Amino acid sequence: MSGLSTDDVLTLMQEVAEEVIVPRFRQLLDHDVHEKSPGSLVTVADHEAEVALTAALLSAYPGAVVLGEEAYAEGSSLFDRYVGAEHAFTVDPVDGTRNFVEGRTDYAVMIAEIVRGTTTRAWIWQPSHGISWVAEHGSGTYRQGERVTVPAADDAAEPTGSTSMWSLRKRGLPGLPPMQRTWMCCGVDYPRLIEGRTDFILYKRSYPWDHAPGSLLVTEAGGEVRTGDGMQYSPRRMPLGIIVARDTATLRAVQPKAQSAFNEESRR
Repeated sequence: MSGLSTDDVLTLMQEVAEEVIVPRFRQLLDHDVHEKSPGSLVTVADHEAEVALTAALLSAYPGAVVLGEEAYAEGSSLFDRYVGAEHAFTVDPVDGTRNFVEGRTDYAVMIAEIVRGTTTRAWIWQPSHGISWVAEHGSGTYRQGERVTVPAADDAAEPTGSTSMWSLRKRGLPGLPPMQRTWMCCGVDYPRLIEGRTDFILYKRSYPWDHAPGSLLVTEAGGEVRTGDGMQYSPRRMPLGIIVARDTATLRAVQPKAQSAFNEESRR
């Protein structure tokens, strides 16, 4: 499939970030920030970056469907086209928007390429950290161009987790240590698991633009990504709950307890 090389897409993300995202960091005005739904923020940087990234991807791949977070917010019919597409991309122009708005450095630009329902390439660029994460299906995960794998777990220790779910913070799953808050940005959370900063992560929401990039990074680095009911993650589905685990043993210890927590959350 001709088009943009993996390096080309990363360069595109870096250039767009440098042009429209980084200049707004800690420089946003009141009218640059809006609430698209209760508790969910969007900025002028989100919109401008998504437009630029989408245009570049469609120019290189005219037959593809690009599912951008902000485009989806304006009309969910795009999701149906994305699910049925043979070739698609997900775009999260500023993941961790609240961090970005509040001047915290944990935000990222994320893209994933999906071919016939399988995530084949993934990119995360963290502008304020200056760190890139890239993965290709079957070819491994790379941090700043160097291949990385999830470090081996300490078999004697209980797995410690992170979550974005308020109901589980400081409480955790039965029989396991209390869970801490994630870094509130999937484009930082997934890499932190690969670095060994947490053993597992639980998410309630499963939007593809949030999870398709990181899921490929983690699995190519030796980790596991499953839905709340233990099924393999698919970028074409939005199930209740995502479990990200450093290895199979951690997944087995966490999944049944996490599924119960997701089911309880759905009844709230």
